[in-house]
Order: sequence, then C-alpha cells, then structure tokens
Amino acid sequence: MRTIILLLASAGLAAAQSAPPTQTASASTPSRSAATTSEQFTIPAGTKVPLVLKQAISTKNAREGDPVYAETTFPVVINERIVIPAGTYVQGKISHVLRAGRVKGRAEVLMHFSTLIYPTGYTVMLPGSVENVPGAEKTSMKDDEGTIRQDGQGGEKAGKAADRGISGAEGGALTGALTTGSRTGAGVGAGIGGAVGIASAMLTRGSDVRLDSGTTLEMVIQREVPLDGSRLTPVSR
Repeated sequence: MRTIILLLASAGLAAAQSAPPTQTASASTPSRSAATTSEQFTIPAGTKVPLVLKQAISTKNAREGDPVYAETTFPVVINERIVIPAGTYVQGKISHVLRAGRVKGRAEVLMHFSTLIYPTGYTVMLPGSVENVPGAEKTSMKDDEGTIRQDGQGGEKAGKAADRGISGAEGGALTGALTTGSRTGAGVGAGIGGAVGIASAMLTRGSDVRLDSGTTLEMVIQREVPLDGSRLTPVSR
C-alpha cells in the first residue's frame, strides 16, 4: 500500500513539472494604441490663393458686414502635398463700402476672408485679403489692405460735362432767340442752357465698383495657418 501511494505522488509531481507555466498580464505592461499621430501642416503667411466669386458685389447696393462667398480655382501645394484643393469654399465679409461722389471721389470696396471650408467639411479660420482682381475691368488696388477702387473718371466726366454744356447752350440760345427775337436773348439763353447742362453732368454719380459672379480674385493669406493633415482628404470606407 505504501508503495502504491509513493508511486501516485511521484506521478503527480512529474505531471506538475511538465505542465507549461501560466502567464499573467502585469499591470505595468503598456497597451498598444490604435490611434496614429495626425500629420501637421502649416500654410505660410504670404501664400496666394486664386479664387472665383460665387455672387455679384456692387458698391451700389453692398453694405458693410455683407457676406462674401468664393471658391478656390487651383490647388495650393506645399512639400508635395495639396493643402488647399481646388473647389475649397472661402467665406468672408465686406468691411468697407464707398460710393463714387458726384463731383469727386471714386467708388471703392474692401473685403476680408475668414474661413476655408474643405470638401471634407473640415473648417479652418484664416486671415485673408484681396491681393489682385485680374477678372474685373476698370478697377485697381488702392492699398496693401486690399481695397478695390474704380479707376479714375475725371476726363470722362469732364467730357460729359462739356458735351452737356454745349447742348444746353445751343438749346438755350435757340429758346432765347425765339422768345425775345434778339441776339441778346440768344446769348442769355445760351448762358443759362450751358450752365444747366454742366450742372446736370456734374451732379451725376461716378461709376460703381462691380464684381460679377465668376470674377477671378487673388487672395493672400496674412499669417500662418496650421492644418490637421488627417482631415484634408475624405476618410476611405
């Protein structure tokens, strides 16, 4: 009997020694994260972005605070990566509007851009201003701030005033002569008619700045804009 017990005990000890050791997770063992670090980009200050207006703007009816809607027409590439694709929406607002005067002063409009909206829905705040307006006729840039001004009309307006003055003088002379039947009456009528014609021309406002829908602009980004590279392109499913 004693021999049988010793044999069973020896067999159990051998089985315990041959069993593989059990591994337990240590609380200090670091876990692997599935999240990956997003790629960061920066749009440098001074970057120029071509745009096209999505609505018409005119100093005749525009007001300060009115929204401005545009869209990029060509991709912006930095370090072989497209950071602003064509078709990105750009939003801003009108900051200043001035209509042309009747005697002097040219029409002008100032707008600033504040938001990029990517095709993915990713939205980025930025400071942008107008650098150039190649798609608008008879306009020029007034200053570095981005003010768009109607080109000068002094000669054109003076010509209109002279033409109206001559027409008025001729009409006044005829009226004076018919009324009084004398040269004196014709002279007085000519003077009155000429003055009225010139006054009428001078009281007419100058041309407004008008940027039609589809007008091309060039925006310049005024300071660095950080971007999250992982949000620039659609997530594949």
